[in-house]
Amino acid sequence: MTTDSTLTKFGFRFGRNGAHAARTMMLGELRTLFNHQPETATKEDYRREVVEANVLGKPTRKARELAFGHLADLYGLAPELAAFRAFRKLWTQDEDAQPVLALTLALVRDPLLRRSWEFMLAKQPGEAVRREELEALLSRDDPGRFSPASLKSFAQNINGTWTQAGFLAGRTRKTRVVPHITPANVTFALFLGYLEGFTGQSLFTSAWMKLLPGSPDELEGLANSASHRGQIVFMSAGGVKEVRFPGYLTPEEEQIRQEVSHVV
Repeated sequence: MTTDSTLTKFGFRFGRNGAHAARTMMLGELRTLFNHQPETATKEDYRREVVEANVLGKPTRKARELAFGHLADLYGLAPELAAFRAFRKLWTQDEDAQPVLALTLALVRDPLLRRSWEFMLAKQPGEAVRREELEALLSRDDPGRFSPASLKSFAQNINGTWTQAGFLAGRTRKTRVVPHITPANVTFALFLGYLEGFTGQSLFTSAWMKLLPGSPDELEGLANSASHRGQIVFMSAGGVKEVRFPGYLTPEEEQIRQEVSHVV
C-alpha cells in the first residue's frame, strides 16, 4: 500500500490533533470562499481572499487569519495536492455532492475527526448519537489528556460536521440518518482509494467507499454514472472492474504512486 509519507504529498495528514479541536468542517465558509475564487486558485489566492478581502466577514484580522488557518488545515487549499485538486474539480461540477465531499476531505486531513469515523458508521439510521458517547471515545485512547470542557467542545464540533454532511439530524439531540450522495462522491472515494494503492475491484472495498451509504450494486451504478459524466473511466465485465482517472495525477505523481503501491 502507499506509505504515509507519500500520502502526505498527495494531501493526507497524520498525527493526533486536527482542526476539529476548534471548529466544525466550516461548510458555509468553504462555499463562500470557493464562490469567490476559481478552480485554478492558489493557496495564496485563498489566503488573500480570507485575510485581506475578508470574504468571510470576520470582525478582526486575527479572526480572519484563524479562519484561513482552519480551512487550510481541513482542506489543504493547494492545487499541488492531488487530493485537494480532485476535490475542487468535483466540487465545481456537482453542488449536491458538496456536503459529503467536504466531510470526506476533512477525514483525509483531520486525525481528530477520523477518530469518530467508525463510531458514526456503526450507528444505524434512526439511532441516537449522544455527545457523551463521543466524548468517551475521544478520551479512551489517551485518558486524562483532555479536560472535560475540551472533550465537550471537540464532540460538539465533530457532531456538527457529521450533521453538516447529512449523516446526523437534529439540533441538540442527534439522530443517525442516511446522507445524500451523488456520482461525484463515489468518484472522490474511488480516487482516494487509488491514491492509497487500490486498483480495479479492490477500489470498491476501500474505507472511503465504505463511508458512502448504498449497496454494492447502487455504488457501482453511481460509478457508472460518473463514467458517463466524464469524471472517471469505469468498465465492468465478467466480474472484472477497471477504473481510471485520466488527468487527475501529473506524470510525476503517477510514477510516485506506482513506485510505492501494489495491487491489493
